[in-house]
Amino acid sequence: MNAATNACADTFETIGKPPAAGGAAVLDDPLELPRYTRWIAAADGGRLGESSLQLGGMHCAACAGQIEAALVAVPGVREARVAAASQRATVTWDPRRTRPSALFHAVRRAGYEAVPDAAAPARELRRREARVVLWRLFVAAFAAMQVMMLATPSYVAGAGELAPDLERLLNWGSWVLTLPVLAFSCGPFFRGAWRSLRTHRIGMDVPVALGIAITFVASSGAAFQPGGLFGSEVYFDSLTMFVAFLLGARTLEMRARHRAAEEMESSLARLPETAELVADDGTSHNVSVLRLQRGDRVRVALGQAFPADGDLLQGPTQCDESLLTGESLPVAKAPGDAVVAGSLNLGAPVLMRVLRAGPDTRLEGIVAMMRRAATERPALARLADRWAAPFLWIVLLLAAGGAAAWSFVDPSRAVWVAVSVLIVTCPCALSLAAPATLLAAARALARRGVMVQRLDAIEALARTDHVFFDKTGTLTSDLPALAGVSLTEAGRHRLQGGPPQALEVAAALAAWSRHPLSQALARAAQAAKAADMADADEASRAANRANPMDGAASARGEAGSGTGPGPAAAFTRFTEVPGLGVQAEDGAGAPWRLGAPGWAGSHAAPEPQGHVCLARDGEILASFEFEESLRPGAAEAVARLREAGVRVTLLSGDRTERAAALARRLGIADVVAGASPEAKLAAVAAAQAAGHRVAMVGDGINDAPVLARADVALAMGQGALVARAQAGAVLAAGRPGDVLVARRLARRAVRLVHQNLLWAAAYNATCVPLALVGWLPPWAAGLGMAASSLLVVGNALRVAR
Repeated sequence: MNAATNACADTFETIGKPPAAGGAAVLDDPLELPRYTRWIAAADGGRLGESSLQLGGMHCAACAGQIEAALVAVPGVREARVAAASQRATVTWDPRRTRPSALFHAVRRAGYEAVPDAAAPARELRRREARVVLWRLFVAAFAAMQVMMLATPSYVAGAGELAPDLERLLNWGSWVLTLPVLAFSCGPFFRGAWRSLRTHRIGMDVPVALGIAITFVASSGAAFQPGGLFGSEVYFDSLTMFVAFLLGARTLEMRARHRAAEEMESSLARLPETAELVADDGTSHNVSVLRLQRGDRVRVALGQAFPADGDLLQGPTQCDESLLTGESLPVAKAPGDAVVAGSLNLGAPVLMRVLRAGPDTRLEGIVAMMRRAATERPALARLADRWAAPFLWIVLLLAAGGAAAWSFVDPSRAVWVAVSVLIVTCPCALSLAAPATLLAAARALARRGVMVQRLDAIEALARTDHVFFDKTGTLTSDLPALAGVSLTEAGRHRLQGGPPQALEVAAALAAWSRHPLSQALARAAQAAKAADMADADEASRAANRANPMDGAASARGEAGSGTGPGPAAAFTRFTEVPGLGVQAEDGAGAPWRLGAPGWAGSHAAPEPQGHVCLARDGEILASFEFEESLRPGAAEAVARLREAGVRVTLLSGDRTERAAALARRLGIADVVAGASPEAKLAAVAAAQAAGHRVAMVGDGINDAPVLARADVALAMGQGALVARAQAGAVLAAGRPGDVLVARRLARRAVRLVHQNLLWAAAYNATCVPLALVGWLPPWAAGLGMAASSLLVVGNALRVAR
């Protein structure tokens, strides 16, 4: 059992309450908690749980406030965030004062459903919700068609052509057909309105339920007592059509939410339920992935997903990491390379060592970011929510005023006008405009390897006009690259093969070291060998095309004319001296050294930093120069940002000459070198004071303060945890080019949000006057409101295209 689970178990024992029974016992099981709960540090040094809940029964943004209020009322709950767009809740709670089961009970007491945000129960909840919604839609649509058939004679018959008793019979039939719509299909609207009123809030279901109730009561009075208080006009056809239209719109919105949830669950589905644990004696058995611990050895079959983060003990293989990084091509892995949970093993069966398991894996971290983003309320959404409640009060006043005015002009149309105003102005589109678009943008970015932690980051990134890049680990790779090989006079005499032979000998020594410079030498030698083999193959093919017999003889001659085993085969007695280098002996017993110049040679001249020397028996033979290697696409990303009008600044704590050299390679004119964390913070603050919207891209612990200060922070996926915690988004693949992709998509998302808000405002400004003057019947108002919501959701989904 991992540390978080042990801590949770120990904490629960201190509560002093009897264990829960039935479903509560499962929810409170410490082994199951990691599936929907992660642990964070509290300000007092204790531990807090952050649980993700999948919700059901929500129909509008006002439901989110009611659930939040119910959760916050639970003793021990520190914070509750509910997002109506994704129907998820994130609850921070103190395990010393409450249990997870209390959170679910609180949501159910408030009239909603809740299950842990894990795949199986969430899928079942979605299935039940979809089934009920479809049945409600079917009943409303079927009844609306039948009611319309009964109402048709009233529309097509001329004056006096329809007998009064027959008209009354048709109205009674419409009343009977409307009853199941009112009792079953309208249930969510009435329950939502009652919950809003009970909590002294006004939600979007209030005007809808009020309009339905007024229409039904007025139409019933007209049907059973024509010419009485409610006149002779019935609106059963308008009522049933309106309910059918609204339920149709909510059904499509539900399907969009369900697709988003399924995309998130596909991330977790990549993690296997069990793993093949290999014991010290070589035997193996299957265990739950929740039981894996650091240091365990696990065998991963071909085609299976890695169950935890770790490194390869036996290989090589290839891994599909597209889910985590957005990289479509398989990545080659050799023994010692890192593998991540959720990536697929495509090459061969391998043995891995577990370094991080359960909630500590990179996959779980990414999913936690996606969950957090799904429960965030961005500034634009909060602005819409603030205006929604006053807008609803204005709607109620307009409906009452319209009914009062029409009671003097034409009393038979007073109810008709009031219902139209209530229905047409329901601000569903207004509340959906921002969250639907930003959530769609967050999902689109996640598919590209950019994990949004805060939806506000999308808005801030769209307005960014100045990007600060940290140098080491952000624009440059963690591993250096070989820049050149130079031979001394002694080296030219002893190494007849020149720099290639020097590189081959150095690589044979470097293969025994894990130092970054040694690994860079080994990679350079492998690349050179692969290039030589490719050139030889091309020369052989050219010779065969020119003269097949000569080509074959040439190939046989080359194969048999080797110079004997290389130096690597003769080296023995390898030793690595930490901080200095590696040494070994050749077949003649002579010592060879690869490392720092002063250590490798007895009379070495001072070499600049970043140089490694190869020496035999204290005599320097060759010197290897290294440079920082740029991350793939770094130069192109900087160039494209500058083309887009974005100012780019390089921040580095490195020496001025090294930072300036790298800036020249990248085409960056603005460089802040030798910068301490305070100097980086001052540079960002100065840019903000000048009116710039600043984005900071970094990866290290020293970048955390400046990441927190920037308008939007982007952290590299392999960076320090504290840097990722301060970031609004994480570049999971570590590609600088993803900054450009994220900014472009963020700008598109904000444009669509503005379009949605403009449409919602224009729709209400146009339709409210039409309803007040009596030109918009209730059925047309219902169609307009449903179409408005659908248009907003459909426009939001365009952001991912």
